[in-house]
Amino acid sequence: MDKRFTGSLKMVIVLCLAQLITACSSNNALPTATLHPSNTSDIYSYHYLIGAGDELNIFVWRNPEVSGSFIVRPDGMITTSLVEDIKVAGKTPTELARSIEEILGTYLREPIVTVTVNSFVGPFSEQIRVIGEAAQPKAINYTQHMTLLDVMIQVGGLTEFAGGDDAILVRIKDGQQKQYNIMIDKLIKEGEISANIDMLPGDIIIIPEAWF
Repeated sequence: MDKRFTGSLKMVIVLCLAQLITACSSNNALPTATLHPSNTSDIYSYHYLIGAGDELNIFVWRNPEVSGSFIVRPDGMITTSLVEDIKVAGKTPTELARSIEEILGTYLREPIVTVTVNSFVGPFSEQIRVIGEAAQPKAINYTQHMTLLDVMIQVGGLTEFAGGDDAILVRIKDGQQKQYNIMIDKLIKEGEISANIDMLPGDIIIIPEAWF
């Protein structure tokens, strides 16, 4: 096959893919990651939700016999000394404490319950997923004020074949799926801090292979 024809064909394929990515991506620019000094109000207020695999410590004041540590089952429930199959996944620790107080009120007089999380997994819907040409593609537990740079550190950066500046962020916004171009190469290889962005629970990062 003619080398000039082969080169032209490759160029056409690259251009088509570039147009496809652009068509799938939102024109809305993501805001640059912000610093979060303590004692300031957040635009996005995050509350941790309990998920399957979390280890919970449930303390019932003056009732040690019904207190204890519990692992959330895959079905999102736990079983305590007095009550079987309490639905806990998807609730904040405070919401769960109030629910348990209501349930235990049938057996105990004015129970006071505190719930703490000892081991964090969280719901799958809250995790950030990184797929494609990351060094260690995986799902990451979301942490408040997490940025793209924090995520890339956890996945070990990019592979040598990654097209970091062609990466896509998929995010659910107002009940609709949105896609954004993100510049990972500029961020971690060139130190372009303006390419850093705030992450949200449920974000998906897709890192394609580079076209050389």
